[in-house]
Amino acid sequence: MYTHSRVAASTYAKVGLETGVIAASPHQLIVMLYEGAELAVRMAIKHMNEGDMARKSAAISKAIAIILEGLRAALDVKQGGDIAPQLDSLYDYMNKRLMLAHLNNQTAPLEEVLGLLRELHGAWMKIGTAGRATQSYPQPIAA
Repeated sequence: MYTHSRVAASTYAKVGLETGVIAASPHQLIVMLYEGAELAVRMAIKHMNEGDMARKSAAISKAIAIILEGLRAALDVKQGGDIAPQLDSLYDYMNKRLMLAHLNNQTAPLEEVLGLLRELHGAWMKIGTAGRATQSYPQPIAA
């Protein structure tokens, strides 16, 4: 009985995530990618500290995939101005640090990447907040 409820909960969570992705704005999708990458790196640190190398490897692979196939792939070098190539280089650097952490079983590079992701995530959140604050909303019609 427990197995069925676990499967049901997992399926429900997956549908919720998929629905969130479908309904998300491009800005929200980037936020979700940063959150996913941060979680994967935190899990890699946890698994490395616990000595669970298989799960550590999977978590680092997930973080790399999110950074390279999600965040990096979403860069628009034509419209991104000077920031797009800088972010591209930073994502490449994060990938190298994650690989180093994986090969040498070191948490320091993971902590560094986590700090970078948090900083970028925070900046991206501020961009979204600033964008919402500057939007003009229709004024109510007076009766």
